[in-house]
Amino acid sequence: MVVTVLLLTLLAVAAATDISRHKIYNWTTYPGMLAALGLNGLGSLLARFDLADGPSLESLGWIGVVPSLVGLLVCGFVLLVCYVLLRVGGGDVKLMAMLGAFLGPEKGVEAMLWTFVLGGCMAVILLIWRVGPWPLLVRFARHALRSLRLGRPSPLSEEDRAELQPPLFLAPSAMVAVVIVRFGLIGPG
Repeated sequence: MVVTVLLLTLLAVAAATDISRHKIYNWTTYPGMLAALGLNGLGSLLARFDLADGPSLESLGWIGVVPSLVGLLVCGFVLLVCYVLLRVGGGDVKLMAMLGAFLGPEKGVEAMLWTFVLGGCMAVILLIWRVGPWPLLVRFARHALRSLRLGRPSPLSEEDRAELQPPLFLAPSAMVAVVIVRFGLIGPG
């Protein structure tokens, strides 16, 4: 639970800066990665030498140093590919690497997928809010008809592209995703 509280605190800070400044700062993500690796390393040492009295290490949120490192690398690599191919921000890459370091590879990837789903839904809602449902539907229909007439996808104008690209806030989405994954709010029956 201690590790989860620390992760949620770091994500709350990242969410605040992401919403207010459209940035996720290194002073949030790098110490978070180090804290995750350090706490999980400490948990591994305590478990190895049977020094953990009282609550189990899992109940404290410790997953072990190896799963922590693998989670950091897996989640970081996936977002690094997105950074190169899809123009995702560098802060988002480090945020997902931090998430993987705290949660491990399985839960980290699950939280990362929830982050994408929630972030995408939030982007669509912001787009509809900003442009309006009817104008958005008209633009979509006009673009689809133009593409059908040409027989290939028609590129958007720079003006349309700028207006139809809502900001993608991954830090607040990641915070909700961690709550979903850590507390099992949505999952198999």
